[in-house]
Amino acid sequence: MTLAATAAGHGFLSPTGVEIAFVLVGIATLGAALVTVTTRQLVHAALWLVVALGGVAVEYLLLTAEFIAWVQVLIYVGSVVVLLLFGLMLTKAPIGRSPDADSGNRWAALVVALASAGALVWVVVDAFRATWINLDGAAQGSTEVSGRSLFQYWVLPFEALSVLLLAALVGAIVLSRKGGEGRAPAAALGNSSSGAPAPREEQR
Repeated sequence: MTLAATAAGHGFLSPTGVEIAFVLVGIATLGAALVTVTTRQLVHAALWLVVALGGVAVEYLLLTAEFIAWVQVLIYVGSVVVLLLFGLMLTKAPIGRSPDADSGNRWAALVVALASAGALVWVVVDAFRATWINLDGAAQGSTEVSGRSLFQYWVLPFEALSVLLLAALVGAIVLSRKGGEGRAPAAALGNSSSGAPAPREEQR
């Protein structure tokens, strides 16, 4: 994106309305993400993930990247979360609170998350420092520019991601069918074993 030097009279002590909205939406998105990874109800985690991904889409809108924002809504909110919900239903995961959803490695995950966040913030601050993004009349998020960049330079990762999502859905279906096939023979054997003594008693 186009970077411009700090404008005269503009600084951290005089933020604009867009910057204030960006910070507030970012805080709400961070809160939704924290609830997503801490709740023990899988369905609630998927729904809070919708809120987090929707917040990211609003951030794109505030950065005048309308095309990327609607792609975020259509693909991630409309497809990925639906895929997760179908996977939960197909694998017959528990709908309510599940103690098995906690692996016991919360402290290790928290350390890794804080280290990753710190590294990301340090890289962004070191790269941009006191520069500001000029959003006046910016066309970096238009459909033409984003489409050219996506299908010219990122077409292979885009297709690989679509294949990965399809493989995840197929894997969920296979796991659910294996579970159903495994229970059916067991139930049939149980019925046959429990019903076997009855004919013998009648013969006696």
